[in-house]
Amino acid sequence: MKSIEFLYIKTNGITLHTAIAGPENGPLVILLHGFPEYWYGWRHQIEALGQAGYRVVVPDQRGYNLSEKPILVEEYKLDILRDDIIGLIEYLGYKKAKIVGHDWGGVIAWHLASSKPDYVEKLIILNSPHPAEFNRKRIYFPKQWLKSLYILFFQAPLLPEKFLQANEFNIMKKSLMNTSFQGAFSKKDLDEYTHAWSRPTALTSMLNWYRAIKKGTFAQVNTSLINVPVQVLWGYKDSFLSLKLAKQSVKRCTKAELILVEGTHWVHLEKPHIINELMIKYLSEG
Repeated sequence: MKSIEFLYIKTNGITLHTAIAGPENGPLVILLHGFPEYWYGWRHQIEALGQAGYRVVVPDQRGYNLSEKPILVEEYKLDILRDDIIGLIEYLGYKKAKIVGHDWGGVIAWHLASSKPDYVEKLIILNSPHPAEFNRKRIYFPKQWLKSLYILFFQAPLLPEKFLQANEFNIMKKSLMNTSFQGAFSKKDLDEYTHAWSRPTALTSMLNWYRAIKKGTFAQVNTSLINVPVQVLWGYKDSFLSLKLAKQSVKRCTKAELILVEGTHWVHLEKPHIINELMIKYLSEG
């Protein structure tokens, strides 16, 4: 992608590797990836948003790819992850940003909008529940509990790393392929992900987002109603998350719309033209 530049930005006591595109004076849009992606997970959105006039900023979040990887699990709790993004906004000279998040990136986006709303102009969420809803349904609803069993496995020390790294990350690559529509992940894409996962301590740092749950990360969730405008785009064939989570999440907002798209958890990669059109239209609305 020739239009993208890469910067290392100091924020909240660490350094984040960050992809940047679009005009320097454009409205700020920050795209937040989830597990097990990195900035490359937004490869179909960056150029489209840049051409629409936005200053597009896409960090490798804490622990991922080329960004710094703190050792302690406690360094991956929600408030810290949120403050990484606040630091980016301030470093770039903006008072607030339009925030887009998928998967864990969506969790951070929800948390930022609910706990520090002054930094958020608009919020777009892709297949990511409000953390309060996820925690509630993960515990009390059997269907979602079964879908979330992998989170329990990720809590164990060392074993998940050995399991996921085996045969050049074969399990992780198969998981992406088996939970998405055909063509969402090309061989080149999988090679790019494998390269990022293979960086020293990267996989452990990525799993530490999950391990921080046992350290009280969900105790930091703010349950106040979200008053910034919110658009939730949801691939309704998600293998990991129940559609109930999407419907309940929008009830935690005063100004929210839920749009269902034929896609899976990876809808931004499967239906990029639809997702980009919806995102740009929503971001441009007064």
